[in-house]
Amino acid sequence: MKRYSGATAEKIATREQLPIGGYEVKIISIKEEVYDWGTRLAIAFDIVEGDYKGFYQKDFDNQTGEDKKWRGVYRIYEPKDDGSEKDAWTKRTFNNFIYCLEDSNPGYHLDWVPLEKGDFSQLKGKLLGMLFRSEEWEMNSNGEYRTGWSTRPFAVLSTGDIKDGNFKMPKDKPLKEKAPAANQFAPLDSEDDGDIPF
Repeated sequence: MKRYSGATAEKIATREQLPIGGYEVKIISIKEEVYDWGTRLAIAFDIVEGDYKGFYQKDFDNQTGEDKKWRGVYRIYEPKDDGSEKDAWTKRTFNNFIYCLEDSNPGYHLDWVPLEKGDFSQLKGKLLGMLFRSEEWEMNSNGEYRTGWSTRPFAVLSTGDIKDGNFKMPKDKPLKEKAPAANQFAPLDSEDDGDIPF
């Protein structure tokens, strides 16, 4: 074997997993993501209280690759105001976001004028409560299929609800359908016991 450049004994750091639960967070930045199906806000945040304070900054600093990513991001759809049932749900969700912002930051009231111009600077530094759940993921890279679990933001709450423990933990979110691994038998239908001897 030929010695390669940069050869040294170096341990690969394992990525810490955030435990599920409720946390107080601070908004770091917000940007609009516009797609043909609609627009959503990508809200970058970090944890500001407790044992996991600064969790996402630490995670970012520990990344060594060129494609470093800020993993503390909550995405919320902007209402289309099209009168649809789906939009009614989006409005309720966004109204809750506004309530949680205002309740978590005494004296703050959302100013729509800058938002309508695409200026989200008023939200930077604002506090929120954030509820996290465990979600299953899948990835197919170079023909290799992998799955795993991550802790991801699920819902926005007020910081008061987080401090008081006034929230109900959501269920884990498994994948709806999993691609079968190579050389894997298809699972039996739950209604079909076949010839299982027990």
